[in-house]
Amino acid sequence: MTRTPPATVTPIRLWHWRRNPLRRHSDVVEGWIVLAGWALALACSVLAGTVGAQVSDSASSARLVQVHAAIAVVTDDTAKVPVSSGKFDDGRVWATVRWTDTDGTTHTGQTMVPAFDPVGARVKIWADRAGRVVSAPVSGRAATVQAALTGALVATLAGATVWAVGKGIRVRLIHRRMAEWDDEWKRIGPRWGNLSGGRG
Repeated sequence: MTRTPPATVTPIRLWHWRRNPLRRHSDVVEGWIVLAGWALALACSVLAGTVGAQVSDSASSARLVQVHAAIAVVTDDTAKVPVSSGKFDDGRVWATVRWTDTDGTTHTGQTMVPAFDPVGARVKIWADRAGRVVSAPVSGRAATVQAALTGALVATLAGATVWAVGKGIRVRLIHRRMAEWDDEWKRIGPRWGNLSGGRG
């Protein structure tokens, strides 16, 4: 016994805009929503990504203006820091350092320095305008990579948000179309047998 291969269904391209007896006004609206949704998602992704990258780059530049590098000297005996204290981090320990700003003001603060650095060892630190030790700013290639990653992330989130909104509207239209078909079938269905019998 030979099996009859299942019939293949060929999808009709651009059916939302082609004239056919089953097409409704909501189908046309849905087609435009899909088209507008993809276009808007793409545009928003590009715009949001560009803005996100620029904001990240501007933030990095602004931080460079607010902090400055300085050479400090270690005032703690790092050799006395016990290994079991949990203060080690990649061979470094917290220690108090002292440095003098360009205006002659002396500051002290804590930063990570190589373990067992002797008192008086010189280390490079970054400080803000208030004389507090801060983390090193992102600059150069790292800042460029950070801006690019930020732009890519923001672009993805913006595009996905717009696409999700369009998808939600489309789902509502599909539900509405199904309800319309159901209402019409309730009116036409009971007469279907009579229409078929009349033709016979």
